[in-house]
Amino acid sequence: MDVFLHRLPLFFDQHALLVLAFAGLLLALLVTEVMQLRRGWNEATPATVTRLLNRDNALLIDLSPRADFEKGHIPGARNVAMEQFDPEHKDLAKVKDMPVIVCCRSGVTSQRAAQKLVKAGFKNVHSLAGGLAAWRQADLPVVKGKA
Repeated sequence: MDVFLHRLPLFFDQHALLVLAFAGLLLALLVTEVMQLRRGWNEATPATVTRLLNRDNALLIDLSPRADFEKGHIPGARNVAMEQFDPEHKDLAKVKDMPVIVCCRSGVTSQRAAQKLVKAGFKNVHSLAGGLAAWRQADLPVVKGKA
């Protein structure tokens, strides 16, 4: 170990670009992790969503447009268009302490909705990572028609 520590400065001198690249990647990783911890909501895999729905009786909100929702959605999902999504609505205010899962087609819109829920005081917010596409890729059931 003593030899290693004595050769370390020599390694840094001979491989400065490599050391700088490593430090940059490490810093980027740390910043990303801190940002994920501070955002207040979690990305959920299809398996996590299934567990939340079955064990914790979570509320599932699908933000897809009505036509897409009727073509296929997760069983038990409630459809709310993103334009009409209001975390301060009286119906949602009743479930602030329950797990709430938001999903959309690809997972991008649901991240914005999750952030709105956190700002409104919801404590247990999840966004389906990859959206309905990830749900289908996991070969989980999808129902058609109105909720």
